[in-house]
Amino acid sequence: MPVTVSRREQILTEAARLFAAHGFHGVSIDGIGAAVGVSGPALYRHFPSKEGLLAEMLVGISEHLLAGGQERAAEHAEPVALLDALIAFHTDFALHQPELITVQDRDLANLPDEARRRVRGLQRAYVEIWVDALQRAGLAAGGEAARVGAHAAFGLMNSTPRSAGHTRPEVAAPVLVAMTRAALHAQHA
Repeated sequence: MPVTVSRREQILTEAARLFAAHGFHGVSIDGIGAAVGVSGPALYRHFPSKEGLLAEMLVGISEHLLAGGQERAAEHAEPVALLDALIAFHTDFALHQPELITVQDRDLANLPDEARRRVRGLQRAYVEIWVDALQRAGLAAGGEAARVGAHAAFGLMNSTPRSAGHTRPEVAAPVLVAMTRAALHAQHA
């Protein structure tokens, strides 16, 4: 059965692709509209502005990552199993939505202040799930070291926008999972 995608989801997907390729300021409302087969002004039925579209995109993906992290934390009481589940989850996200990583890295500053604070708060909460798992697994001596480890793991997994176009996810996923797992365990090897 084919998956139906709402016009709103289609706009978000195409805007992410365009923002990743050309930057937030390099894309017009008319360009986004053309990519989804409508006039630019028709987008205002779905989003209040181009900034509003970016805000929904980045807040939405931050909420998705946090919810996924919380779900895995609820499913896996054992910290190493939790880390493995978090690594698999984040790697899957990075390999299948690399454009959102590019947009996040490059265009977070273009968010309105309230949306930027919301994204940062969601991101901090997601990081804390990793920090807790790293500390409980004995892979970090203290919260600061665990945060460094979590961010290093994100850097490794989020490197995919630079390679995702050249490597199939089914090839890249096991490599990224193994490398991330090894990196997180390396400080206690």
